[in-house]
Formats: sequence, C-alpha cells, structure tokens
Amino acid sequence: MRFPVSKRRDVATARERGTRAGILAAGLALALAAAAPADAQTFAALPSVASVAQPTGAAKPIAAWVTFCQGYAAECAVDRAEPARISLTPALWSTIVAVNKRVNKSVQAMTDQDHLGTPDRWDLAEDGIGDCEDFQLLKRHLLAAAGLPKRAMRMTVVIDEKGEGHAVLTLITDRGDLVLDNKTSQILPWHRTGYVFVKRESQDATAWVSLGGVSSPVTTANR
Repeated sequence: MRFPVSKRRDVATARERGTRAGILAAGLALALAAAAPADAQTFAALPSVASVAQPTGAAKPIAAWVTFCQGYAAECAVDRAEPARISLTPALWSTIVAVNKRVNKSVQAMTDQDHLGTPDRWDLAEDGIGDCEDFQLLKRHLLAAAGLPKRAMRMTVVIDEKGEGHAVLTLITDRGDLVLDNKTSQILPWHRTGYVFVKRESQDATAWVSLGGVSSPVTTANR
C-alpha cells in the first residue's frame, strides 16, 4: 500500500515489497486476460516508417524521480545488455494495448497534492490512486514483467495541451517512438500527441537526456 507522507515512506520493508509484487502480478494477469483479439488499435495500423525523438544532450532529472529511484532502485536501473529497441510483433502489441488500457481503467487519477499533500511524488500507484507518472511507471513495471525490455521503455516529460508538465511512457520500437498516456488509451507516435517533448530517461545510464530546447517543468503533477 502507499503510505501518506511520513517517515515510514522512505524505506519500504520486505513485507511491503512482497505485497506490492503480488498486487502488480495480479494486475498483469488481468491486463493480459482483458486483451481483445479485434482491438481497434491493430498491429497492421502501426506506422511503417519509424519516427523517433532524437536526444540532444544531458538533462536534469525531475527531483521526484530522484527520490523514487532511491526507494525503487530496480525500477530505475539500466541494463545495457537489454535491447535498446522493441521489435514489435502482433502478440507483443496486444500485450502493450491490454496493459495500457487496464492501468488507465483501474487506477484513479488524482494529483499528489490532493492525494498526499505534496506537490510531486513518483511511485507505482500501490493503493490504486496516482497521477500521470504513477500510471506510466506501473505500465512499465507490468510490461517488463511480461518480457519487454525496460531499457526501451523510457519515462518522458512533456508539456501538454494546457501548457503544464506531464509524464508519459515512450516505447522505443522498430515502428518508431510510441507513447503510452493516461489521458487517452490510444497509443500514438510521439509526433502525433500534440505535446512538446522536453526530456526522457537515458537508455545508457540512470540519468536523463534532453529532447529539445524548451524549459523543463519542475514537477509532473498533472493528473
């Protein structure tokens, strides 16, 4: 479960970690069971020409991500032996679509300020409530458990249609950079989202890389 802001939140016990693992494993099973063979987002409809967002240099991490990595080190670790790109198949695509929809449907959207009384905190929405980054972190955790390379799934900071900081999950694939978002269950190529892409996690180190010259938001506190 997620703790309110308190001394206990900084270090989770082994028992709490075990509870989280059980909840997430159950969520993965439900997501895969929910996959529909005739999903509107078909594999055949994916772009045949890959469009990718090009990193332009180092970037400063979001402060809440740094704190998250202290408590969830395995979620932030980068294994350079993993593929840097996902080779999509119809089966993998069905898994991605199912997990994306399941998390978007099952997690209640609420800002950290309203939920926890703090401007920005990243976690895996263990109590079923979270804001944008929590949705995406949970999706990545479940997709990694299903066998996708975490190195090719990068947390990404964007400026959304309201001009606010927002977090999405970028899947780096052989069909281009595809974006998983909690504002929609449609998985879109990055350049069709309407967002300004600011920065994302590096594929080579526990760090961030810039995706453009715009100023970065301090938080991703958007629902």
